[in-house]
Amino acid sequence: MSRHAFRAVLAAAALALPVASMAQAFRDVLDTPAALSAAAPKGLFNGLARAGDRVVAVGQRGHVVYSDDAGRTWVQAKVPVSSDLVAVAFPNASLGWAVGHDGVVLHSADAGATWIRQLDGRSPGQNAENPLLDVWFESEHNGFAVGAFNLILRTKDAGGSWESWSDRSDNPKGLHLYAIRAVGEDLYIAGEQGLVLRLDREAARWRALELPYKGTLFGITGNAKSVVVFGLRGNAFRSADRGRSWQKVETGLQVGVTGGTTGGGRMVLVSNAGHVLVSKDDGASFKSLAIERPLPAAAVVGAGKDVLIAGPRGLRVQTLD
Repeated sequence: MSRHAFRAVLAAAALALPVASMAQAFRDVLDTPAALSAAAPKGLFNGLARAGDRVVAVGQRGHVVYSDDAGRTWVQAKVPVSSDLVAVAFPNASLGWAVGHDGVVLHSADAGATWIRQLDGRSPGQNAENPLLDVWFESEHNGFAVGAFNLILRTKDAGGSWESWSDRSDNPKGLHLYAIRAVGEDLYIAGEQGLVLRLDREAARWRALELPYKGTLFGITGNAKSVVVFGLRGNAFRSADRGRSWQKVETGLQVGVTGGTTGGGRMVLVSNAGHVLVSKDDGASFKSLAIERPLPAAAVVGAGKDVLIAGPRGLRVQTLD
């Protein structure tokens, strides 16, 4: 091969490299497994759930990690997608579901160690532009997933199939739905513009509740005595009569309240500025913990006498006492 021919081969190879790199760079996140990384627990996490004694966290780029020692150490799970994950739920110690962007629904049958994809935005009837923002399962078969633009999906066969319930909600504006939680015997959804829905099981319809607030709500927590919804600018509201009337709860905050959990006789709220609020009177009042180095929070879950907090800077244990 002459020198000129050799240079021509090198030039052709150099031109081909960017094309190959671009093809790899633009590979669909739905077809790209989450990258394994020792630094994964330090990344951005949006959702937390308990799977028996295990805690499972889901977050950016399909990262899922789990801990069997109350958050002291974490193990990364095997996940078949790189879509950002927003929420996770376990109705028992083994079976779990996670949801997120690109209309993704993932399922685990081994307490969060490995996951399979059950649904995504490319599935028939789905819109890949509409993310799923929360998930809840009543049992190993029955569950709901909710998301942007009044997206409500229902399954009765453990995620084998999903049907739309978007036409069964009192949400004519198609407002975003950010949270779904069971409190007592009721199931609630919270979303934009002060929207709170409660499931009318007999009519199989989501009924709107009247709330004295028209700002965005990010979450729901509560116990057998009361339900608390919370959202922008420190706003939180409590109902002791299944949502028929609501009272404003003074949080003392002017930032978004982004996560909540209930257990051990306490309700805990966290904010996107790192505040941790604790209530010992069923959500009627909250006191802020003194935290030396507060970090932004997106979710919180109980872990014995402590809580685990997830956010943009990873996962941490917060002592309450």
